[in-house]
Amino acid sequence: MPSTITDVTAFDVRFPTSLEADGSDAMNERPDYSAAYVILGTDDPGGLAGHGLTFTSGRGNELCVAAIESLAPLVAGRTLESLVEDLGAFWTSLASAQQLRWVGPEKGIIHLATAALVNAVWDLYAKSERKPLWKLLADMSPEALVRCIPFRYISDLLTPDEALEILRRLEPTRALREAEMLATGYPAYTTSSGWLGYPDEKVRRLCREGIAAGWTHFKLKVGRDLADDLRRVGIVREEIGPERVLMVDANQVWDVDQAIAWMRELAPARPLWIEEPTSPDDVLGHARIARALEPLGIGVATGEHAHNRVIFKQLLQADAIAFCQIDACRLGGVNEVLAVLLMAARTGVPVCPHAGGVGLCEYVQHLAIFDYIAVSGSLDGRVVEYVDHLHEHFVDPVVVERGRYRAPLAPGYSIEMKPSSLAEYAYPDGPVWAGLARV
Repeated sequence: MPSTITDVTAFDVRFPTSLEADGSDAMNERPDYSAAYVILGTDDPGGLAGHGLTFTSGRGNELCVAAIESLAPLVAGRTLESLVEDLGAFWTSLASAQQLRWVGPEKGIIHLATAALVNAVWDLYAKSERKPLWKLLADMSPEALVRCIPFRYISDLLTPDEALEILRRLEPTRALREAEMLATGYPAYTTSSGWLGYPDEKVRRLCREGIAAGWTHFKLKVGRDLADDLRRVGIVREEIGPERVLMVDANQVWDVDQAIAWMRELAPARPLWIEEPTSPDDVLGHARIARALEPLGIGVATGEHAHNRVIFKQLLQADAIAFCQIDACRLGGVNEVLAVLLMAARTGVPVCPHAGGVGLCEYVQHLAIFDYIAVSGSLDGRVVEYVDHLHEHFVDPVVVERGRYRAPLAPGYSIEMKPSSLAEYAYPDGPVWAGLARV
């Protein structure tokens, strides 16, 4: 019997991470990690529901909730079977919704809301098939995967036939890489020791704890003050030693020339990459930075604020990035992520997903594992971000051991929050926020 989506409910959920400077960087000094969260209720007698979210840093989360509610009529009343029958057409119906498209198109608040709904449908689909999302994708045929992908605007880099060729090449050996992921997991790096608002001694302590926990890759936030950055980078390099990998992240604060000059100063610490060195929209600026830093052995990484597949297409075409950082809900959900994974494979650029914010680690583990199994077939240069905040609020939280994501086994997209967390951290009237308001 078909499952009909009977209701679409959106929630404004916020966590006061600013109190401890968790998530702090040069652009976002005091973020409150937040989620515009959506539940797709169905008439399934077993209580089947789809869950999705889009991540924000606090203020403005209510705008994403409103955008989800504006898109909700395009989902409510549909059967899951009708959506799954043509997931590509479903994606286009949201991303190109009449009149609503004008307030994008395919970017900004409306695209974040699109991601929440699209990901909720994929969560519902995976649960209905009793598979984790990565497994659902890995079991799909190349033809079925390609039918999900929005090729509009990217066919000058990737055509459907080229996507099929990439997927078919790896299809016979998918099972080998799936077994490897189940046995050993996917390599990760930690950002938890490197928030900009942390004092030096806390950074030292967290680096030491990270090494003891098996981490080999560490990322540090930079960009506010060069003297401070030189000191802090020196601290991290001293603590992690010469054999471990250091990355730095400026979170968009520099102009192009400033990024080049600043990174030349930080180069002796041997960072693997500089992340978000300038405006996320400045493709040519990223390309110029990349050319300037290549002789120093420093790559450019970006993508968490790349609005859509078109920006990624241009970054890849311009040789502007050495590392492609997809975001599970800045892009328009799973369908658009598939497009970027395949474009990156087409151009030979490793995908290192952005995570960290609430729910993003839960999301991207699925995408990275699928990428390895079915798209890239390689772990060279690939590593997924991890931070240790807020996982306790999820029904099926990530499991990281010795610096590797363990492949999730529960059906769905791992994004379902506990009802108690949805209630306690509801904004502005949940008990946590009411308590802070009284203070």
